[in-house]
Amino acid sequence: MIDPKLIDPKQIEIDEKQFIISKFPAVAGREIISKYPLSAVPKLGDYAVNEETMLKLMAYVAVEKDGRTMGLSNKALIDNHVGSWETLAKIEMAMLEYNCSFFQNGRISRFFDDIAQNIPQWISKTLMALSAQSSQVEKPH
Repeated sequence: MIDPKLIDPKQIEIDEKQFIISKFPAVAGREIISKYPLSAVPKLGDYAVNEETMLKLMAYVAVEKDGRTMGLSNKALIDNHVGSWETLAKIEMAMLEYNCSFFQNGRISRFFDDIAQNIPQWISKTLMALSAQSSQVEKPH
């Protein structure tokens, strides 16, 4: 029995465990994809936002238990059915690949590589602008 909230469910196996992943509905998908990637970037992201977004993402993942589909809708269910942080990370990647064409076929690595290459330039521009603003000397009237 598949949970009716799961859109286009797909059975996958990760670390010898079965999971059912699904497509995001439009509004939830927009929020997850807007927040998830950048909130995960070390030193720039916000872990609390990333964790909150991960929980929203995992609400569209389920396991089958006693012939019924059970959504992984909270931390306790995720901890009980996923097993490890590495398996959780693999499920998250599978969800991104399944829901976003630009994350498929290894393109996610290129996406993050592009971000990583541009971050120093963005930081430099920001710091230079702030430095220029803070070092302006006011001339007496």
